[in-house]
Amino acid sequence: MAQDALTQPAGVRKSGGRPKKSTKKAGRPRKNEVAPKSPTKQRRRPAATKATANNVTASAAPAPAQARAKKPAQSKEPVTLNERSYFRLNVFVCGEGSNSELGLGPSKRSIDVKRPRLNRLLDPSSVEVVTVGAGGMHVAVGTAKGNVLTWGVNDNGALGRDTEWDGGMKDVDEESESDEDQDDSGLNPKECTPAQVELPEDVTIAKVSAGDSHTLALTDDGNVYGWGTFRNSSGILGFYQDPSFIHRRDGNTTGKGFIFTQNTPRLYVELKDIVDIKSGANFAMALTAKGLIYIWGCGEQNQLGRHINERIDVESKGCLAPSLLRTGHKKFRAIFNGADHAFAIDSQNKVWSWGLNSFGATGISNDAGKDRATVYTPTLVKSLNQDPTDPVIFLCGGQHHSIAVTESGTPFVFGRIDGFQAGIDPASFPDSDVIKDESGNPRILIKPTEIPNVGKVKYAACGTDHSLVIDDEGHIWTWGISVTYQTGQGTEDDVEQPTKIQTTATSSEQFIWCGAGGQYSMFASVDHPGPIPPPRQYFAQKKGANGHVNKTNNIGGFVDGGIDPKAHVNNTNHVKNASNTTNANGFVEGGVDPMVGIITGNNEDSDQAMMSGGLGGNVDSEDSE
Repeated sequence: MAQDALTQPAGVRKSGGRPKKSTKKAGRPRKNEVAPKSPTKQRRRPAATKATANNVTASAAPAPAQARAKKPAQSKEPVTLNERSYFRLNVFVCGEGSNSELGLGPSKRSIDVKRPRLNRLLDPSSVEVVTVGAGGMHVAVGTAKGNVLTWGVNDNGALGRDTEWDGGMKDVDEESESDEDQDDSGLNPKECTPAQVELPEDVTIAKVSAGDSHTLALTDDGNVYGWGTFRNSSGILGFYQDPSFIHRRDGNTTGKGFIFTQNTPRLYVELKDIVDIKSGANFAMALTAKGLIYIWGCGEQNQLGRHINERIDVESKGCLAPSLLRTGHKKFRAIFNGADHAFAIDSQNKVWSWGLNSFGATGISNDAGKDRATVYTPTLVKSLNQDPTDPVIFLCGGQHHSIAVTESGTPFVFGRIDGFQAGIDPASFPDSDVIKDESGNPRILIKPTEIPNVGKVKYAACGTDHSLVIDDEGHIWTWGISVTYQTGQGTEDDVEQPTKIQTTATSSEQFIWCGAGGQYSMFASVDHPGPIPPPRQYFAQKKGANGHVNKTNNIGGFVDGGIDPKAHVNNTNHVKNASNTTNANGFVEGGVDPMVGIITGNNEDSDQAMMSGGLGGNVDSEDSE
């Protein structure tokens, strides 16, 4: 939705600022002392009736000046924080579909898909998919109209809709050789077929994300809906806990405010002005317009970036209530996740990580190789902050490995490598860069290492043990474990090095996004011929209390599904000492337009306070005081 008029960003005061407080203190009469009456100031007598409200009746008073015309009431329009993308997507799938995760319908051909296949149930001319979220065994997509469709496993409410089905049972005495029966996969048609999730009529969804058993949907005005549940090592942990019942002495044994599973969308009332969402396997994150991070879900592997309190987090289910990530006074511009670990990039382009680290997936070598090793709190990843001229702007993670991409499009991999997750021969690494197993074979890559032969990378994704990247020409490269055809290479054998997917179905496509679950992969291309048009720019601009301008540049797009608001073009202007840094080949997550990304201005004594956005960009607007 375009912003047709200049709107007031959330949390910004109108021009003029706060009224100044008087520096004089009102005198208080002392005891037994009568306060003096004002010798000159007179009170105006209120109007007696509504009919005489505009008439001044005080005798001996001068004739009143002509009444000032009242300004017409200004209608308050909702602020659009997250614009939807105008790119309609062709969605391709491959891998194992026995759990309905491919969304191809109940045909037997929807079970094992060896190479990327176009999902014709998501026709871009009618469905108009613009954002995608790939979960463990389910998928959510958002449409150009702001609706959400889901498919896949719905055991714990992950699809956000009713999928009860009475079929699947046949009379054993009945024999049928019809073509329909031969083509029947036995899948629940309500799970394997994309269908719409019912949301409030006034809600417009801009982005979606999906975990193992939960789904999140971000609205255009910065609210978050969720459904499903979170799990831990003991089974279902729960979906939500009302914060008002967390700090009970009895550990909330009454269960008040607790939701076990959420089968339909529920609004997170704690989350406001959200501009990005991410889903790990069993935890979730949300980034605010002011650069703060909320996080919730299972924290057994320190995915929540803090120590778990047995009484508050476990007994009272406090971990299920969104709470601020403890990072001091740092502000962040982007968030990313793996299955059980997370990353964030701060306002200075520094990468931080936390969570499960038994295979070094956080990029931090401390304790890597030890069972259940974790990084307890957000920690600076020194190995990913080596070159300030080419900072890391995008990350993604699988179960135990991760990929980082720099502003120039250079990809780096680290973490587990014994299943060819790195796409590099493990024997080629120097001993100082790896941790070996008991047999002396390289198992963990502790030094982020450049992935060869894939060119400049515009987007990347990690499955459980396989990897996907999209290069700057829109080609797909995959590698890693392929036992369920999740690499899309048509083989069950491990793919040892990055290999380009070259099929008739994909040869004419320009891909901009990829995603992966446990045993499947997805790819998305733009549905129109010829070069991708330059993106439209939307701005919302208002002056804050000190006259600084706040701008919103936002075209909305894909979270866990394409274009996203990562640091692409950095622009720093100091009026007295001008210094401009621009990268024309800025990384746009999704690879749509290398000229557009986040533009962050830090302008001292200038009109512009901050502008943030780009394709799929978000509002990152606040007063510069």
